[in-house]
Amino acid sequence: MEYLPLNAIRAFEATARHLSFSAAAEELHVTHPAISHQIRRLEEWLGLALFYRDARKVRLTEAGLALQASAGAALAELDATCRRIRRSAGLQSLSVGCIPSIASRWLVPRLSDFTARHPEIAIRVAYAKAEDRLDDDDILITLGADPSPRVTSLKLFSRISRPACSPHYLARRGRLDTPARIATADLLHDETRQGWQEWFAKAGIAKTDIGNGPVFADFNILATAVIAGHGVALCPIEVFREELRRGDLVVVSDISTDDDKGYFLTLSAQPSAAEIKFADWFRDQVSAKAEADA
Repeated sequence: MEYLPLNAIRAFEATARHLSFSAAAEELHVTHPAISHQIRRLEEWLGLALFYRDARKVRLTEAGLALQASAGAALAELDATCRRIRRSAGLQSLSVGCIPSIASRWLVPRLSDFTARHPEIAIRVAYAKAEDRLDDDDILITLGADPSPRVTSLKLFSRISRPACSPHYLARRGRLDTPARIATADLLHDETRQGWQEWFAKAGIAKTDIGNGPVFADFNILATAVIAGHGVALCPIEVFREELRRGDLVVVSDISTDDDKGYFLTLSAQPSAAEIKFADWFRDQVSAKAEADA
């Protein structure tokens, strides 16, 4: 018997949802050629095409549309059933994927409180990327909400970012109380130089040359650099609450970027008791700290 290629179904469902082979590959943590291979395998098994492939985009054929409706519902039901079986077996394990900025500043320092409150839950923490979506983990803490109906995203922090530096750097450089003065500072960049370009545009400064300051691919390395006094960085104020409270960092301008963005905790639309306990606990930690700082 020639069995239904289930891995290919999963690859198809992700591709159909994103209408992108590359996005599906990122979601499933495989390569673009691997997704293409699975789709071709499924099309050969079915005997017809599922996508129209244009130079810049893909579109679903009539057969692809029919299969998408069925595949999405079937995978969602299978996921819910497996989670119910795991809960009924009494397993109290929890896998949490968390982006480095929140893991190092918020989750890890407080994790002992959760384990003390819930010793029955074995927790595993792993780094996640900003663009990740809930897949292998039970809980995902990352940048942005997941619009999928299969999950629930709860906002933790605003992503609003303002220029900040260490008081030692400010003492060396002198006043940085205007956009023009900030433009003369040593600018530190998070992943790309686009953030500062957007900030200067919002500040009304026609500054296309933002210098050749270092670009940090890892947020925690950027944080180390700005706290150590290497320059000025656009810092998410909510994430850096503790550093600002201690005086390790000072905000040098009220002009902000990323006002409409946020950090979210995502869990299944049908969460387990352990997932609910963790989500409630972490949101309480964030809220209690905000009230204490107010």
